[in-house]
Amino acid sequence: MTVDYGLVLLAAGRGTRFGATPKLLSVLDGEPLVRHAARAALASGLGPVVAVIGAHGPAIRAALDGLDLTCIDNSAYEEGLSTSLQAGLAALPQADAILVLLADMPRITAHHLTALTEAFRGGDPAAVVPVHAGQRGNPVLLNRRRLAADLATLTGDQGAGRLLARRTDIREVAMDAAVLQDVDTPEALAGLV
Repeated sequence: MTVDYGLVLLAAGRGTRFGATPKLLSVLDGEPLVRHAARAALASGLGPVVAVIGAHGPAIRAALDGLDLTCIDNSAYEEGLSTSLQAGLAALPQADAILVLLADMPRITAHHLTALTEAFRGGDPAAVVPVHAGQRGNPVLLNRRRLAADLATLTGDQGAGRLLARRTDIREVAMDAAVLQDVDTPEALAGLV
């Protein structure tokens, strides 16, 4: 069975725990954090990439300039993560499976994404999630056919994590520590250098 994939890069949040500076524009290895995640999505070659932006929208859009992806504005980003996830899903109506990446995880690579799609083949899991040291991480692959109705009910600052925690039809894949390394503070960013 052929699967059409789409990739959603969640880059709309304010990043208030990081401080006054927009965290997704903070530089690591010569590039803004948001660009690392976007390049990983594109390098996977799995399908179209949609970046959902909100807070700091013009600056995030500028940081992604020149990359072959689509930026969509989430005017409701202040209502929480659920609105960005739903906006990203709506922008990829043709995709059977959606890979959801967090823009503040600069150590995620195309390899992580392709490993999720490989685990998706053979079977029909509702989602494929990476696991490191017994803890679920990101990015995740969501089976639109199995999860569409549940994803539409998400509200506020909840992503798919709570929804997936209640299900027994999730496939877990062991991966390296990058799947747990999001950047929420300047100290977390310094720890990646």
